[in-house]
Amino acid sequence: MSVVVRIPSPLRRVTNGKDRVTVESTSNLSQTIAALERQYPGIKERLVDDVGELRHFVNIYVNGEDVRFLNGLDTEIKAGDEVSIVPAVAGGRA
Repeated sequence: MSVVVRIPSPLRRVTNGKDRVTVESTSNLSQTIAALERQYPGIKERLVDDVGELRHFVNIYVNGEDVRFLNGLDTEIKAGDEVSIVPAVAGGRA
């Protein structure tokens, strides 16, 4: 089985315009990102920094739960899960 990954607009140029992609089921988020990188080279560097941590301006959710409050890149991923990549939104008062 596979895992569905929802892709935000800013990353769709890497996924050839796709807003959802599937990868083979993996055991954790780090492996899911590696699988994404194999299918869509260049996506990993937009998600993970040089020391292997999630970039501050990227939020990733597994089945609606923020991975920063789970186990980060070690968050368990199972077949049928949905991973959502959400760019952080910054703003101020109008």
